[in-house]
Amino acid sequence: MGVNSVTLVGRAGRDPEVRYFESGSMVANLTMAVNRRSRDDEPDWFNLEIWGKQAQVAADYVKKGALLGIIGSFKLDRWTDRSSGEERSKPVIRVDRLELLGSKRDNQDSGGNFGGQASDEDIPF
Repeated sequence: MGVNSVTLVGRAGRDPEVRYFESGSMVANLTMAVNRRSRDDEPDWFNLEIWGKQAQVAADYVKKGALLGIIGSFKLDRWTDRSSGEERSKPVIRVDRLELLGSKRDNQDSGGNFGGQASDEDIPF
Protein backbone atom coordinates (compact mmCIF):
# COMPACT_ATOMS: atom_id res chain seq x y z
CA MET A 1 0.00 0.00 0.00
CA GLY A 2 1.30 3.47 -0.86
CA VAL A 3 0.64 6.89 0.58
CA ASN A 4 0.57 10.04 -1.51
CA SER A 5 -0.17 12.93 0.81
CA VAL A 6 1.23 16.47 0.82
CA THR A 7 0.64 19.09 3.52
CA LEU A 8 2.05 22.58 3.02
CA VAL A 9 1.77 26.05 4.56
CA GLY A 10 3.04 28.96 2.53
CA ARG A 11 2.16 32.07 0.56
CA ALA A 12 0.49 32.35 -2.83
CA GLY A 13 3.05 33.37 -5.44
CA ARG A 14 0.41 34.89 -7.72
CA ASP A 15 -3.33 35.31 -8.07
CA PRO A 16 -5.04 32.08 -9.19
CA GLU A 17 -5.58 31.49 -12.90
CA VAL A 18 -9.12 30.14 -13.23
CA ARG A 19 -10.57 28.15 -16.13
CA TYR A 20 -14.21 27.16 -16.57
CA PHE A 21 -15.38 24.13 -18.57
CA GLU A 22 -18.61 23.49 -20.47
CA SER A 23 -19.38 20.70 -18.01
CA GLY A 24 -19.69 23.36 -15.28
CA SER A 25 -16.49 22.36 -13.48
CA MET A 26 -13.64 24.77 -12.85
CA VAL A 27 -9.96 24.63 -12.02
CA ALA A 28 -7.70 27.19 -10.34
CA ASN A 29 -3.92 27.06 -10.79
CA LEU A 30 -1.38 29.02 -8.77
CA THR A 31 2.03 28.76 -7.23
CA MET A 32 2.91 28.57 -3.55
CA ALA A 33 6.20 29.52 -1.86
CA VAL A 34 7.17 27.63 1.28
CA ASN A 35 10.06 28.92 3.37
CA ARG A 36 12.76 26.57 4.58
CA ARG A 37 13.87 26.51 8.19
CA SER A 38 16.90 28.73 7.55
CA ARG A 39 16.18 32.34 6.54
CA ASP A 40 19.25 32.20 4.27
CA ASP A 41 17.74 29.52 2.01
CA GLU A 42 15.51 30.32 -0.95
CA PRO A 43 11.88 29.14 -0.59
CA ASP A 44 10.60 26.03 -2.32
CA TRP A 45 7.99 26.69 -5.02
CA PHE A 46 5.05 24.40 -5.74
CA ASN A 47 2.47 24.38 -8.54
CA LEU A 48 -1.05 23.93 -7.17
CA GLU A 49 -4.13 22.62 -9.01
CA ILE A 50 -7.49 23.11 -7.29
CA TRP A 51 -10.83 21.78 -8.60
CA GLY A 52 -14.53 22.32 -7.82
CA LYS A 53 -15.76 24.27 -4.82
CA GLN A 54 -12.24 24.70 -3.48
CA ALA A 55 -11.30 26.32 -6.82
CA GLN A 56 -14.16 28.79 -6.40
CA VAL A 57 -12.89 29.67 -2.92
CA ALA A 58 -9.40 30.22 -4.35
CA ALA A 59 -10.78 32.38 -7.17
CA ASP A 60 -12.82 34.51 -4.76
CA TYR A 61 -10.40 34.93 -1.84
CA VAL A 62 -6.79 34.04 -2.70
CA LYS A 63 -4.49 36.86 -3.82
CA LYS A 64 -0.73 37.02 -4.27
CA GLY A 65 0.92 36.88 -0.84
CA ALA A 66 -2.05 35.20 0.90
CA LEU A 67 -1.11 32.74 3.64
CA LEU A 68 -2.50 29.30 2.78
CA GLY A 69 -2.56 25.80 4.16
CA ILE A 70 -3.18 22.93 1.75
CA ILE A 71 -3.61 19.17 1.88
CA GLY A 72 -3.37 17.28 -1.37
CA SER A 73 -1.49 14.72 -3.40
CA PHE A 74 1.52 14.81 -5.70
CA LYS A 75 1.08 14.15 -9.42
CA LEU A 76 3.28 14.50 -12.46
CA ASP A 77 1.68 16.26 -15.44
CA ARG A 78 3.11 14.93 -18.73
CA TRP A 79 2.72 16.27 -22.25
CA THR A 80 4.48 16.47 -25.60
CA ASP A 81 5.93 19.87 -26.48
CA ARG A 82 4.28 21.04 -29.69
CA SER A 83 7.31 22.90 -31.01
CA SER A 84 10.06 20.37 -30.25
CA GLY A 85 8.08 17.11 -30.00
CA GLU A 86 9.89 16.33 -26.73
CA GLU A 87 8.18 14.75 -23.76
CA ARG A 88 7.81 17.21 -20.89
CA SER A 89 6.67 16.89 -17.29
CA LYS A 90 5.88 19.17 -14.36
CA PRO A 91 5.29 18.25 -10.70
CA VAL A 92 1.91 19.48 -9.42
CA ILE A 93 0.13 19.29 -6.08
CA ARG A 94 -3.56 18.48 -6.57
CA VAL A 95 -5.24 20.25 -3.65
CA ASP A 96 -8.01 18.39 -1.81
CA ARG A 97 -8.34 20.88 1.03
CA LEU A 98 -7.57 24.60 1.02
CA GLU A 99 -7.37 26.64 4.22
CA LEU A 100 -7.17 30.43 4.19
CA LEU A 101 -4.92 31.20 7.15
CA GLY A 102 -4.96 35.01 7.13
CA SER A 103 -7.87 36.94 8.63
CA LYS A 104 -10.45 38.76 6.50
CA ARG A 105 -9.31 42.09 7.95
CA ASP A 106 -5.70 41.32 7.04
CA ASN A 107 -6.74 40.68 3.43
CA GLN A 108 -8.65 43.96 3.19
CA ASP A 109 -5.97 46.09 4.88
CA SER A 110 -3.23 45.42 2.38
CA GLY A 111 -4.77 43.96 -0.74
CA GLY A 112 -3.73 40.42 0.13
CA ASN A 113 -0.37 41.13 1.71
CA PHE A 114 -1.69 40.68 5.26
CA GLY A 115 -0.61 44.11 6.57
CA GLY A 116 1.28 43.71 9.80
CA GLN A 117 0.47 40.00 10.15
CA ALA A 118 3.81 38.93 8.69
CA SER A 119 7.11 40.73 8.58
CA ASP A 120 9.01 41.24 5.34
CA GLU A 121 11.24 38.34 6.36
CA ASP A 122 8.24 36.00 6.44
CA ILE A 123 7.26 36.73 2.83
CA PRO A 124 9.49 34.72 0.49
CA PHE A 125 9.32 37.08 -2.52
